[in-house]
Amino acid sequence: MGDPSAQSRTPAASAAGPVLVLREVSRSFGGVPAVRPLSIEIPRGRTTVLLGESGSGKSTLLRLMAGLLAADSGEVLLEGAPVTPASGPALRRRMGFGLQSGGLFPHLTAADNVTLLAQALGRPRSWRARRLEELAALVRLEPGVLARWPLELSGGQRQRVSLMRALMLVPAVVLLDEPLGALDPVTRGELQQELLRVFRSLGTTAVLVTHDLDEAAVLGDRVALMREGALVQVGPLEELAAHPADPRVARFLAGWRGGPAR
Repeated sequence: MGDPSAQSRTPAASAAGPVLVLREVSRSFGGVPAVRPLSIEIPRGRTTVLLGESGSGKSTLLRLMAGLLAADSGEVLLEGAPVTPASGPALRRRMGFGLQSGGLFPHLTAADNVTLLAQALGRPRSWRARRLEELAALVRLEPGVLARWPLELSGGQRQRVSLMRALMLVPAVVLLDEPLGALDPVTRGELQQELLRVFRSLGTTAVLVTHDLDEAAVLGDRVALMREGALVQVGPLEELAAHPADPRVARFLAGWRGGPAR
């Protein structure tokens, strides 16, 4: 592929420390806690899944990581640099961000959606074209699809384009909020395997929000289980299922097909 990120994000790079560090971070809305004070580190070259029921604080935590929200307390660091709404626009050049349903601009073609930020930053046309070609091959998207408008794309194609946009600038970390949640089960299963292949081939550092246990099992090197804005337990999903922190964790994980027999 010749992707310049492939050499820099190898397992050996984990010695350089975590990509993201959150220390006693919290956030409330109207006096109601959405994220209670918590600390977590996001290791380099691994996928961390924020898992939990709806309303558990997963998406809010992801937005705090991206600097889209200001924390009420604590700090968020991206490779040592503070992440805040003020610093976020500059730092987000080192982050890829993907939303449910793709979040594509309807008035731009797929190609223009992917290259929009790179063009705004003044990356040369030749660099953008080469990167676009590399990423299309990586996510197995036919080049002709890139000339279409978002409304002309299938759900799976929109998610592939959204992933290309998230990876365009060779980010330090990719943040994905329920990226496959709007897809039918068959397409969702196929895209889970595609994401896994892409992340492994690039050595991507990723944080992914989901409430789906099987998706967490497929994509996550480790899981951060949230409940009512609190971080309840962190570790490989198999470890959480075998040694749940409390009965509510055990009940939540009981529906996982890969969990230990009960």
